[in-house]
Amino acid sequence: MGNSEQSALLMGLPVARTKITVYAFSGLCSALAGIIFSMSLLAGYAQFATGMELDSIAAVVIGGTALSGGLGNVIGTLFGVMIHGTIVSILEFNGTLSSWWTRIGVGLLTLIAIGIQSLFALRKTSSK
Repeated sequence: MGNSEQSALLMGLPVARTKITVYAFSGLCSALAGIIFSMSLLAGYAQFATGMELDSIAAVVIGGTALSGGLGNVIGTLFGVMIHGTIVSILEFNGTLSSWWTRIGVGLLTLIAIGIQSLFALRKTSSK
């Protein structure tokens, strides 16, 4: 649908049906992820996933999705997840670093990705 629901409606796209379909698919994916996560931990406790929001946001931003919206794709998100997972694995399996360094590394990587996106956005607006 893009950034403008009104434009999509004027073009004749079924906006309401599309929104319901997207939200239903998102709920299905969330349910599957919760089941797989519970099976991997052999327990189902809601507090196990506390703090994973930052990891998912970081992976998406590292993959090139703009926080302001309108820019990004699934392939970039997949690469962002792989880069994020690699960085976390390297920092966690090193053995000599505290677990806080993982969060600091992810935060720095996210800030760098946001900075690069900001530079590209600035370059784009200045060239117009």
